[in-house]
Amino acid sequence: MSTFEFGNNTGEVAGEVSRGARAVVVLPDIKQRGGGFGADAEARLEEGQGLARAIGIEVVDSFILPIRAVRPATLFGEGQVERIGVACNMADAELVIVDGALSAIQQRNLEEKLKRKVIDRTGLILEIFGERAATAEGRLQVELAHLDYQAGRLVRSWTHLERQRGGFGFLGGPGETQIEADRRLIRNRMARLRRELEQVRRTRGLHRERRQRAPWPVVALVGYTNAGKSTLFNRLTGATVMAEDLLFATLDPTMRAIRLPGVDKAIMSDTVGFISDLPTQLVAAFRATLEEVTAADVIVHVRDVANPATAEQKAEVEQILADLGINGEGGTMIPVIEVWNKWDLLSADDQAIRQDIITAKVTEAPIAPLSALTGEGVEEFLEKLGAMLTGGAQTLDLTVPLSDGQRLAWLHAHGDIIEENQIEDGNDGPLMRIKVRLTPRELGRFTSL
Repeated sequence: MSTFEFGNNTGEVAGEVSRGARAVVVLPDIKQRGGGFGADAEARLEEGQGLARAIGIEVVDSFILPIRAVRPATLFGEGQVERIGVACNMADAELVIVDGALSAIQQRNLEEKLKRKVIDRTGLILEIFGERAATAEGRLQVELAHLDYQAGRLVRSWTHLERQRGGFGFLGGPGETQIEADRRLIRNRMARLRRELEQVRRTRGLHRERRQRAPWPVVALVGYTNAGKSTLFNRLTGATVMAEDLLFATLDPTMRAIRLPGVDKAIMSDTVGFISDLPTQLVAAFRATLEEVTAADVIVHVRDVANPATAEQKAEVEQILADLGINGEGGTMIPVIEVWNKWDLLSADDQAIRQDIITAKVTEAPIAPLSALTGEGVEEFLEKLGAMLTGGAQTLDLTVPLSDGQRLAWLHAHGDIIEENQIEDGNDGPLMRIKVRLTPRELGRFTSL
C-alpha cells in the first residue's frame, strides 16, 4: 500500500493520505512564450486523473487553471488558490494533485494555504513506481529516484529540521542543523544505491554480451504507458505479466523466447512505459533497465491508436529513445516497426482512414494494425516482424568439414538451408557444401563459432 506522510509541529497540515484518499486534480496550463495555451490540456488532465487512479486515489474533482504568469511563491494566483480550496471543501478532499512541476517552496506554501497535502506530477509518478516495483533492482531504482527528489525538498519549515546537533570534545562547535544531517544521510544513501545500480548495469551488460554471442535476435517492446505492450507481450509469449487498464502497470523488464516466421527463436523484452514529462530522476534511475532497448535488433513501438493524443504520445516515445541514444542524431540506428494497437476500438471510418495511411506508406517504419486483446491482426504483425529480422539475408555457399558437427548443427538450426551436398577431399576428409541464407548478424555469429 502506498502512503504519503506529512505534517509539521504546528498541526496546520497533518495526517496521512493513502489508497482510497479523495483528491482534487489541478492542471496548470501555463501560457507559452509568444503563443497561447496548450491545445492538449484536456488530454493532459485526463492523463493526470489516470495517474491518480493508478495508485488507488479517488478523484473527486478535476479542472484546468490557465496561468498567464507563474507566481514564484505558489505557481497559481491568489484567486486560483482560493478556487482550489473551495473545490477541496465542497468535495471533502484531503489531497491536492498538481499535474505539473512544483518547487519545494511552492509546495510548502500551497500546503499552508490549503491546509491539505499537496503533491506534484513527479511526486505522484514516484509513488506509483514505488508501489509497482517488484524486483530488487526495481526497488533500488525507485529508492534512488525518491531520494534524489526529496533531497531538494528539505527546505520545509518543520521545526525538527532547524535543531542543531551539538559537537563533542574540544573540537565541537555549534554542530550541524538537522536539515544538514538529513541531507548528508541522503547523499550517503544515494551514493550506495548508485554503486549497487552500477553493479546491476555491469551484470546486465554481461547478460547482453552473452545474448549477443547466442544466435537469437532481440525484440524490444516500447511505447507510451497503457498502450498495450504487456497485453501484446502476454499474447505472443504466453507470459502472465501484469496487464491492466492502468498507467505504469508494468515496471520491471521481462524477457521471453518466441518463435517467428523464418526465425527459429527470438527474445522479446517488455519494458517500462514512457510518459510525457517523465521525471528526470526516473530517467536517470531506470537507465540500467532502459539500456536493454539499446541492444535490440528490432524495436516494436506499440501505439494506442484509439487515443486522441496518439501522435503526441509517439513524439514523446521517440524523444525518450533519442535521449537514450537510439535513432536520434548521432545515435544507434535500430529498425522500428509500429504496432497500431486497439484497432478494434476504432470506428469503421477511422479504420479506413488509417488503412489508407498504411497503404500509402507515408511513414518510414512498417505499420501493423492489430488488437492485442482480441488477437486480430497479430499473425500479420508476426509476419512483418519476421521479415524485418530476416531482412538483408544473403545466400552463401559454405564448405564445412563433415566432422565439424557443431557448425553444421548451427547452420541447420538458424539458417535457411537451400541445398547441401557431401564432397570428398583427400586432405581434410569428407566435406559438406551447403547453400544457405543467413542475415549479416547470423553470419557474424557463425564465423565466431
